[in-house]
Amino acid sequence: MAKSSTAKQYMAERKSNCAQSVLRVFAQDMGMDEEIALSVSQGFGGGMGHAGSVCGAVTGAYMALGLANKTSKDNARQNIEKTYALMAEFNRRFKELHGSTNCTQLLGYDLSKPEGMKAAADAKVFITMCPNFVNDAVEIAEELVKQK
Repeated sequence: MAKSSTAKQYMAERKSNCAQSVLRVFAQDMGMDEEIALSVSQGFGGGMGHAGSVCGAVTGAYMALGLANKTSKDNARQNIEKTYALMAEFNRRFKELHGSTNCTQLLGYDLSKPEGMKAAADAKVFITMCPNFVNDAVEIAEELVKQK
């Protein structure tokens, strides 16, 4: 099954938030234990833990891009810069598709406020919209990892 389909399935089954769904499909291939991936990314759903900032699917992709660029003492700065370049290209592509990388702007609800969170849940955006962001984040990250 393709990575994007698997990530969307995790979202549909409500077994992961957006960040977890993206990172976990890359984790094992990149030498990270799936449980560690789930733990490290769990606070990034809902735009940085329901803060409404950067979309969890985007932050999950950022983490995957970082994993794809193994660092060492000899090349730390070089790999950081390479990861930043991949993230910039990721942002360009994601914004081209969705207009933003910001969770509040993508969903149209301010998840940092209880009433915004409730309205988003009532509108079922986590089920109807978020899987599409996860799908696209995985596909873009996968393309970038292959090109690096």
